[in-house]
Amino acid sequence: MSAKIESAMVMAAGIGKRMRPLTATRPKPLVRVAGKALIDHSLDRIEAAGVGHVVVNVHYLADALEAHLAAQKRSFTIAISDERGQLLETGGGMVKALPQLKGDPILIANSDNIWIDGPEDSIRHLARHWDGTKMDALLLLIRQASATGHSGRGDFHMDGHGKLSRRKPGRIAPFVYTGIQLISPRLLDGAPEGAFSTNILWDRAIAAGRLYGVSHMGQWFDVGTPASIAPTEAALTDG
Repeated sequence: MSAKIESAMVMAAGIGKRMRPLTATRPKPLVRVAGKALIDHSLDRIEAAGVGHVVVNVHYLADALEAHLAAQKRSFTIAISDERGQLLETGGGMVKALPQLKGDPILIANSDNIWIDGPEDSIRHLARHWDGTKMDALLLLIRQASATGHSGRGDFHMDGHGKLSRRKPGRIAPFVYTGIQLISPRLLDGAPEGAFSTNILWDRAIAAGRLYGVSHMGQWFDVGTPASIAPTEAALTDG
C-alpha cells in the first residue's frame, strides 16, 4: 500500500559556489533553466504528486528567494525555514525544519536537480515502495550511466531487496543519489546539533540495515554548474 506524503522539504539554502558567476546576484534556486527557476521544476513535481505542505530553507540571498516563493500560486502551502543566521548543511537543515513538517514519511528534495518521470510519477513511485517497519530513509537513485551532467564514481550499491551500502574507496558504485528521498522523522533522532551532513544519518541507517533505495525510471539532470544548463535545456526540449 502506498504511503501518504503530507509534506515535503526543498533544500534551497546553499551558497551555489559551483554555479558562479550566475549566483553572484541571485540564489542558485532562482537560476533559470528551460524558462523557469530551478526550484520551480522541483515544486512542479511536488505539486503533481499531490503533496499538501512544503517547507523551503533559505540562507544566501534569502529575501529574493522568499519573494519568489511568496508569489507562487500553488495547491500546497509554503513555509520558510530561516537559516540566515547559520547555514546548517543538509542534515542540520532537516533538523531545524522538522517542527514545520507533517507526517511520516516526509519527502526531501534538492532544488538543483531536474527530473522527468518514467512510466510512473517518481514521487509516487517512492511512496509505493515505502515500508516504515524496515526503513528510516528511502532514496531515489539513478544508474550512473544515466545521470546526465553528473561526474563522479557513484554513491551506492543496492542489493536485490533495495538495501543500500556505500561505494568502497577506490571503486565505482552503480547508483547515484538524485537528491530526492523519503525519510521517517526517526532518522533525525539523536542527530548532532548545528551544521552537519545527511551522510551522518545515512551511515547510521546503513549500520542498522535501514537505508533503502529505488531506481529512477525516467531522466535526471544534475544542474550544478553554468556549463550544465545548455545541455539540460537541449535534452528537455528534445524530450
